[in-house]
Amino acid sequence: MKMQVSTSVSLPDSEQVHSRLVKVLSAMFYAASSFLIILVNKNILTNYRFPSYLFLGICQMATTILVLYTAKLTQTISFPDFDRNIPYKIFPLPLLYVGNHVTGLASTKKLSLPMFTVLRKFTILMTMILESRLLRKSFPHSVVLCVTGMILGALIAACSDLAFDFEGYIFIFLNDLFTAASGVYTKKKLDSSEGLGKYGVLFYNACFIIIPTILASLYTGDLQKAIAFDHWMKYTFVCHFLLSCILGFVLMYSIVLCSHYNSALTTTVVGAIKNVGVAYIGMFVGGDYVFSFLNFIGLNICMSGGLTYSFFTFRSNSRISTSTSVSDHELSKGQST
Repeated sequence: MKMQVSTSVSLPDSEQVHSRLVKVLSAMFYAASSFLIILVNKNILTNYRFPSYLFLGICQMATTILVLYTAKLTQTISFPDFDRNIPYKIFPLPLLYVGNHVTGLASTKKLSLPMFTVLRKFTILMTMILESRLLRKSFPHSVVLCVTGMILGALIAACSDLAFDFEGYIFIFLNDLFTAASGVYTKKKLDSSEGLGKYGVLFYNACFIIIPTILASLYTGDLQKAIAFDHWMKYTFVCHFLLSCILGFVLMYSIVLCSHYNSALTTTVVGAIKNVGVAYIGMFVGGDYVFSFLNFIGLNICMSGGLTYSFFTFRSNSRISTSTSVSDHELSKGQST
């Protein structure tokens, strides 16, 4: 007589554990990189009053190109050489990246960190809309309700923002749109069979966006203002500036890495979790947050919605992984019998 023992839950094998670990680590890497660069950029643009966010962006892109090309020459990494099909393969990512980069730096300079992070919550709504349209994804009602709560909190905080800056609000909403679009299209490009890979996407994006950014800085006079800045001989400012350049590369790499191993929505969720810490720290760092009771309530509603949203999203992903693991176990059990 043959005895069979059935199990209701199957533990993931080593390959599944490794895959999940890589996803979590890439998400944490993106969160840490984004957190650090916001604080450093805010210090450069607000405390030191550096006059050109365009020039800062150019230096970050140049650092990305230099690091990746050096790594390719030393055969540390590999990506395709340039050919006439590269622009077609990479489009429209360069336009979205340069828009995201410039508007992100501009809004960091114009807004206090709490308002910056709260208004960035609109990126989640825009990402959901784009993923539903372009990637044909659907979302549970619990997630939709959390997003609604975040948007409501952001609107309450914005309506009572005593340091309101119209230009800053325009930049931050454009940044939300560019961030959502670049995240979805990056995931689409990485999942396609065009063969650029994560390093190729990162390198050619930087190559294509640095030239128009330089031309824009020349046209607006930002390049001349940056060169004439009177803090270039200060050791502390130079250290902050170089750190920002390095973190600019690290951030771009972490975004591509997180999008490679996760969905565009997960990357956005990680950004939302990171923004919780940035918002509250920003009340004490930067010196440009003006407290009001209603604004503070709006901030907390928005942050609570972000954490709840993250909980439901990751719980949903965990359930999907568990059900897949159980299905695979049942299939293998059926084959063994």
